[in-house]
Amino acid sequence: MRAGSAAKRLLVGRPLESGRLGETLLPKRVALPIFCSDPLSSVAYATEEILLILALGGLAVLHLAWYAAAGIVVLLLVVVASYRQTCYAYPGGGGAYVVSAENLGQRAALTAASALLIDYVMTVAVSVVSGVAAITSAAPALGGHAVALSVFFVVVLAWLNLRGVRESGRWFALPRTRSSA
Repeated sequence: MRAGSAAKRLLVGRPLESGRLGETLLPKRVALPIFCSDPLSSVAYATEEILLILALGGLAVLHLAWYAAAGIVVLLLVVVASYRQTCYAYPGGGGAYVVSAENLGQRAALTAASALLIDYVMTVAVSVVSGVAAITSAAPALGGHAVALSVFFVVVLAWLNLRGVRESGRWFALPRTRSSA
């Protein structure tokens, strides 16, 4: 049991007392670009895939790209309006689970939490595969190792996230200046 505890401490770090969790917060100038990357990457990948499918149809369906773009813009406006309302209603912080639990009940909160978990898993998967595709495009010799590279990067991302918000945020913010740490 002692060896498992030592390995956990080495991999994840020392546990923090609840009263010290405020020390783990990132400055806004670092946190905003890091934590906003999830919705931005989802929009970027979705748009790319829509255009890819439309490109397969050729010039005959190219005129439909405007409808897809308009749909994405409307969706983004709804998401931004929703986030703004949530920020005003919950100035101390409140994610989808808290907002849903307080307003719609436990079942809705669990549904929101499940949807977020699936979204995060899919975002990591798509982002990692996209990055590995870029790496194997630049270094074709690594093409046969795409799955192993993807698994490696997912393990690294999971480990960084287990280290805590502040530590993982610092790693995700690389390259950074010394003053932003």
